[in-house]
Amino acid sequence: MSTTLIDEAKLKELLKSAILEILEERKDLVCEVLEEALEDIALARAIEEGEQSELVTRDEVFKALESNN
Repeated sequence: MSTTLIDEAKLKELLKSAILEILEERKDLVCEVLEEALEDIALARAIEEGEQSELVTRDEVFKALESNN
């Protein structure tokens, strides 16, 4: 069984080429991944903000929701 050695520069070049090809051919997938990441970041920030805010009762929440209708 023969072994082929690939130097680090060649491997790096091949990986870059493969990644660029994926980005070009699967723009929809890239957009979906970015959207999900941004949603996760927004949710994490909302949770952090909520942890810093004052607590309210369940009734206050439902009153606020009803007043918006």
